[in-house]
Amino acid sequence: MISKKWVGIIGSGVLVIGLAVSGASLAKSKESEVRNGSIRIERQTEADYPAMAKVSMDEAVQNALAAVAGQVLKVELEDENGFLVYGVEITAADKTIVDVKVDAGSGSVLAMDKDQADRADHESGKKGEDQD
Repeated sequence: MISKKWVGIIGSGVLVIGLAVSGASLAKSKESEVRNGSIRIERQTEADYPAMAKVSMDEAVQNALAAVAGQVLKVELEDENGFLVYGVEITAADKTIVDVKVDAGSGSVLAMDKDQADRADHESGKKGEDQD
């Protein structure tokens, strides 16, 4: 029979491994999802966003390019999970499109995500061109 001591040790090991796995997945989700910001959007419309931003679009672009080297495709003020951010799409050196979320209040980079939808659109468009 297994003693209570070994059951406790094995149970603790399983718990530690479970916490490590959940922590790693949480850390990964923080990289691609905005979870906080300095300007909360409640009832404002998109027309109100420029007046709410404390950081200029140029400063947001500079901060995004400091995080991801490349060329800017598009910049827009947007509501991301209830916070006002600049969404800066950058074509990186490896030809991937990275969507960088910059806080419109502080200028800090909040999240980065490879833009799957644009890449899929590009690939489907490329296939259509090849078939012509």
